[in-house]
Amino acid sequence: MNRKESDGKTRVTVLVALAANLVIAVAKAVAGIAVGSPALLSEAAHSVADSMNEVFLLLSVRRSRRPPDVRHPFGYGKERYFWALLAAVGMFVMGGCFSFYQGFHALGADKQESHAGYVAGLAVLAVALLAEGGSLLRALHQLRSDKDGARDPALRTVVAEDSTAVLGVVLAMVGMVLHLITGKVVWEASASIAIGLLLVYVAYRLGREARDRLIGEAVEPELRNRIRELLDDQPEIDNVAALLTMRLGLDSTLVAARVDLAPGFDSEEVELVCVRIKRLISTAWPQADHVFLDITEAPED
Repeated sequence: MNRKESDGKTRVTVLVALAANLVIAVAKAVAGIAVGSPALLSEAAHSVADSMNEVFLLLSVRRSRRPPDVRHPFGYGKERYFWALLAAVGMFVMGGCFSFYQGFHALGADKQESHAGYVAGLAVLAVALLAEGGSLLRALHQLRSDKDGARDPALRTVVAEDSTAVLGVVLAMVGMVLHLITGKVVWEASASIAIGLLLVYVAYRLGREARDRLIGEAVEPELRNRIRELLDDQPEIDNVAALLTMRLGLDSTLVAARVDLAPGFDSEEVELVCVRIKRLISTAWPQADHVFLDITEAPED
């Protein structure tokens, strides 16, 4: 699957998640306000945060495909990681912090809401569970069918958000049922706090991954070793003094190597060797679209 097709499927996956979260957010908010349920309101904030994050992810897919220009000669591939970082921040602030607030605020109250109101709230959560589960299944299907899906921050974020949403709905339902049975708000408050902890943890993991890629992450050690082996196997190369790599996007990688050539090559031959090796690397690994060689001549014995 080429990058254009993969991005098209990712857009559809994000749009499905966005549509589900917008509908669910409204339903949770209305039910939460009507019932006065902290767990429902926490889940409403969670869905609002997810909806905003999915807008960020749609932007990331579109903007990361812009071609290189004078100001950005290596392209815009890292836009994907920037918007993924904003999505993680949104999940932390809008979802996690609001859930903490609802949980601790509820601990100061001790009132038993009506049975009818809680039944309606649980019905909303049941529908939300089905919608979030459907969105999660689609994201997981794309993750398995797309070999590059595991490296796509937009797709990974959707999977993380939908997984967190399913678990969050389950926590909210358990908290509401226990509150309804016992009449103690501490169960629902605890569910809100647990949802907050879950969101903060997932936001931290997503933010750390985006940070690593934004500041310049090398390719996997296995791929780096294979590139080094290819260079070592070239008869013109006497020694690979240094090999540096950096991910520039999902399908763009910078490879920079400092190599010593065997003695006896004139300047024209050195240039031909350089062109051949660059082409060899780019052919073996198409994502290595920026290859730079710093060539020196090894000293004669």
